[in-house]
Amino acid sequence: MEAVESNVISYNKPVEMYGTPMAITARRISLDTAKRYGVTSDDTKQYYPYYDKDGKLIGSKVRTVETKEFSTRGDMRHNVLFGQQLFKSGGKYVTVVEGELDALAAYEMLGSRYAVVSVSKGAGGAVKDFKQNLEWLEGFENVVICFDNDAAGKEAAEKCAQILSPNKAKIVSLGAFKDASDYLKENKVRQFTAEWWEAKSYRMTGVITLEDAWGDFIKRGTEEVIPFPESFGMLNSMLNGGIAAGEITVIGALTSVGKTTMVNEIAYHFWKNTNKKIGCAFLEASNGEAVESLLTVQTGHNLSLEDRKNIDYDSLRSEIITDGRILLLDHSGAVDADELFLKLRAMVKGSGCDVIIIDPLQAAVMSNDNGTIDEFMDRLLKLAKETDVSIIVVSHMRKPSITNPHNVNEYDLKGSGSINQIAFNTILLSRDKMAEDEYARNSTQVQVVKCRRTGITGSAGWLYYNGLTGRLERGEKPEVHEANNIEEF
Repeated sequence: MEAVESNVISYNKPVEMYGTPMAITARRISLDTAKRYGVTSDDTKQYYPYYDKDGKLIGSKVRTVETKEFSTRGDMRHNVLFGQQLFKSGGKYVTVVEGELDALAAYEMLGSRYAVVSVSKGAGGAVKDFKQNLEWLEGFENVVICFDNDAAGKEAAEKCAQILSPNKAKIVSLGAFKDASDYLKENKVRQFTAEWWEAKSYRMTGVITLEDAWGDFIKRGTEEVIPFPESFGMLNSMLNGGIAAGEITVIGALTSVGKTTMVNEIAYHFWKNTNKKIGCAFLEASNGEAVESLLTVQTGHNLSLEDRKNIDYDSLRSEIITDGRILLLDHSGAVDADELFLKLRAMVKGSGCDVIIIDPLQAAVMSNDNGTIDEFMDRLLKLAKETDVSIIVVSHMRKPSITNPHNVNEYDLKGSGSINQIAFNTILLSRDKMAEDEYARNSTQVQVVKCRRTGITGSAGWLYYNGLTGRLERGEKPEVHEANNIEEF
């Protein structure tokens, strides 16, 4: 058993008080406790004294016993906590309750060993009381908050705990009764003290210790990742295997560089080589165009070049159409952000999609101003974290460099800087569309400018677009390709 704290200050009974000290038998409050707090009573009322920071009595709260109503006397604008004048700041524990009777009851149940005070205006004014007396409260090693076991009390306890220094506050979780006074009235002293000692240290929601995060550290690097096609050069090795659940990957490029061709390859690869379900929001393509692009990848024949009369539609209606693992967003040419997120959520939560592809971001927002893009990316991040879905977002880029089409960076993404800031991975594509050499004209450089998991950035290699097959193949730097062809010749 710990020694009783010697931080009690003696005050003479103020002459301004009404009534006389007496036990409050209906609440099991002893005469000694009433005397300690200066509480007095008469035939109809109880008087609870309040002091200022100088220890001067400035007013009192008056409780009418029959109606349980409170009124005030004196100047209560600058009062300290009820009972604060009795205790020096600097002890090990101070308990703060929601009412004067609770303070008397808690003090008595804790054996008159620790400081117990009450806020003066209930749960609604508790935050203000804490702020006004913060220096005094901070002097204690532990501030035990024991507010009423109701919604208002619990909310006020959390708000008050946030005002105090980290690890200072403990919140009592009352079980059987509403407040400390009820526990004493029902003679549940042992239960109250047990719950008081079990008070948990307050920790702000969303804040954890390193120990709490240890399990996440152990998992780091072992998460299931979805690899990109092998033809995509060094992309998988730079991204530590591919993309993981809950990540947002941004693919940025200028107009007509090959973003959509790349995401078609990705969608097909995920379908063919994993068991993942893929939701595709191809916002600049009609449903027919989307099907044609995916079938082009599957067949290795560029169907956009085929004479429609020669296409064998029956043979094309294969597993990619019928197994249901690729879903298309039916946007009918227009969709606003709210509607898009409803449909994306339905794809993930309702249809079980593991991957979502949005192409392009700019078609999903009403404008490219920073605020609109920021809000969209924030909602996208929340969706990814809430559902653990992997999201790939295609983004347009601003005007190209006149002298070097491969001179691109993350700051060229069209819209807000939040596109790259929120992304876990940012991949940029660039192509010299007007190059005289056919190979150079159809070669796309892939660069990783951000990877949160590995920190690796730089060139991931080159892709070559084969116009006949409509496929992206592993390529090489055009200058190297040209040199190799000269040597072979």
